[in-house]
Amino acid sequence: MSDVVAELAEGDAKPTKQFSVYEATSEELIERSMAPIKKEFLCPPPSRSLKQSDVKAPHPSLVQEKKSKRQLKRERREKCAINLCPQVSRTEDVDSCQYKEKCRFNHDIQAFKAQKPDDIEGQCPFVASGIKCQYGLSCRFFGTHKDLSGISDAEINFFNKETQRLLWKNNMTFAKADAKLKSLGLMGHAKKSNVPQENDAEKPLDGAQTNEDVDIPGPLETEDVRPTKKAKSDETSKLGDINDGVMNVDDETEKTVHSTSNAKIEDEEDSIKVVETDGSLKSHPREKKKLIDFRDKLYLAPLTTVGNLPFRRLCKVLGADVTCGEMAMCTNLLQGQASEWALLRRHSSEDLFGVQICGSFPDTVSRAVELIDRECTVDFIDINMGCPIDMVVNKSAGSALLNKPLRMKNIVEVSSSIVETPITIKVRTAFFEGKNRIDSLISDIGDWGATAVTIHGRSRQQRYSKSADWDYIYQCTKNASPNLQVIGNGDVYSFLDWNKHKSDCPELSSCMIARGALIKPWIFTEIKEQRHWDITSGERLNILKDFVRFGLQHWGSDTKGVETTRHFLLEWLSYTFRYIPVGLLDVIPQQINWRPPSYFGRDDLETLMMSESAGDWVRISELLLGKVPEGFTFAPKHKSNAYDRAENG
Repeated sequence: MSDVVAELAEGDAKPTKQFSVYEATSEELIERSMAPIKKEFLCPPPSRSLKQSDVKAPHPSLVQEKKSKRQLKRERREKCAINLCPQVSRTEDVDSCQYKEKCRFNHDIQAFKAQKPDDIEGQCPFVASGIKCQYGLSCRFFGTHKDLSGISDAEINFFNKETQRLLWKNNMTFAKADAKLKSLGLMGHAKKSNVPQENDAEKPLDGAQTNEDVDIPGPLETEDVRPTKKAKSDETSKLGDINDGVMNVDDETEKTVHSTSNAKIEDEEDSIKVVETDGSLKSHPREKKKLIDFRDKLYLAPLTTVGNLPFRRLCKVLGADVTCGEMAMCTNLLQGQASEWALLRRHSSEDLFGVQICGSFPDTVSRAVELIDRECTVDFIDINMGCPIDMVVNKSAGSALLNKPLRMKNIVEVSSSIVETPITIKVRTAFFEGKNRIDSLISDIGDWGATAVTIHGRSRQQRYSKSADWDYIYQCTKNASPNLQVIGNGDVYSFLDWNKHKSDCPELSSCMIARGALIKPWIFTEIKEQRHWDITSGERLNILKDFVRFGLQHWGSDTKGVETTRHFLLEWLSYTFRYIPVGLLDVIPQQINWRPPSYFGRDDLETLMMSESAGDWVRISELLLGKVPEGFTFAPKHKSNAYDRAENG
């Protein structure tokens, strides 16, 4: 009997209608987070019998796995047999080099010219700006050079060699930071480890070592705050033991230790006298702060890799008001790593500019803040407390600090009290989703000494998936103290998004724009002009040309500079292909989480720009920077972030 019923039910069941983007309405597509492309721009469905000849061959420059920096550097050296001396290249005189035959570069001009690649079509970016090109014979636009005498002074915050030498030798002093740390009981008598081991140079910049204080003048927290485990036989493990102890201390333990440390300091009259002699520590941190107002300003977020100086220059041209450098690790700065200090460089067009740093402990962060304030010209210093990257979190930095509110307080309080430069912080809603905690801290952050806080409406576990929780951002904004500016961050992709957030929460100072600027940097123009810009492929190409020009001026117009510019252009193109032109959409504006079906543009260039193939990105770079060199490879650094599992945090 049951078999008969099953047969009848099967016969009565209606066949399910297969979903088709070619027949679906705009509403149905949006429900599935698919972009409602106009039907006339949809690609026809692929044929079931696909011939082998119809398969598009991948670009030869693509690689499946990335190569290490050391491997790429070695390959570049092997390809370029002759590295001309920079001084000889500038002057075209073999006798101009002061090192003569001891110079590690080549002085054979004729041999260099014989193996130098052909010039790139176009004009030297320095000559175009009325400046003498400093790369001389090495410039890939040498044929367009003119006799000019101007010198570029558009960039500042160059790393001082004397400062680097002092950092390398651990001879740099941090009087303000040390005094404040001592007054708060965060400086003790833990053993120092100022001399780096011989194999430290082989370790990655942000390596697996969990100690934030390696190779800088010793750990500054008390022995109570950094309890040690049992001693190991290997002396090199002592620092790791100290740091491991810190990472296992919970918030309640930190509070207890903090109070006992303060009690010890009160008994040390000499220590109190040292602190009292510094008049800057007597007043509240906010009383001597330089004023900075973020209200209604278009804020370009600090963006790793793509948020470089040329990209920030481009965003300034397109309407950005506030820019911030890429995140720099405090430990690397204190070790004097030139590559990390290069992240702090500033262009003269960046009239309201800040730098972002990331660290684990009050000592490293405060020392980095004091050093930056001393060596660089910045309008504010932002402390990252929301980075979700595993390498950062595993070192108790970034969003890991969200689980240690007392350490957050100490970092902000010490940093803000030793410099007049405003201190801001950037956080996420929480570490784990569903366990928001910024609302419980927001009323105190202003009293810690922070000028502004940026809240990204996602948890660390969430990474960049799902939508940002703006209702929670509004809640935190309304609970914040009046002297604290709150900036919202997450999914701002059109002027309508900006207007909505500002109208829904008037107390919100501004909105930070991150991925929206990566995908379409003209979003700043759209917000200021309050319109949806149906930008053409030609206008987009001109924007790419501006980026290339800025890149060549920053990284150099020689072969190395050209390929560096190409690399960062390709990294940026790995985001821009997600943009869907306004004229191709049935419903506007595009939402940042929409994924388009297969479609084509209004001309060949527009179709090429919307391709998700990295091979097509390389072809676009060849339109601007000439053919890629033989053996060129590229793999995008950033991949899409899936929703993280709970056990991964």
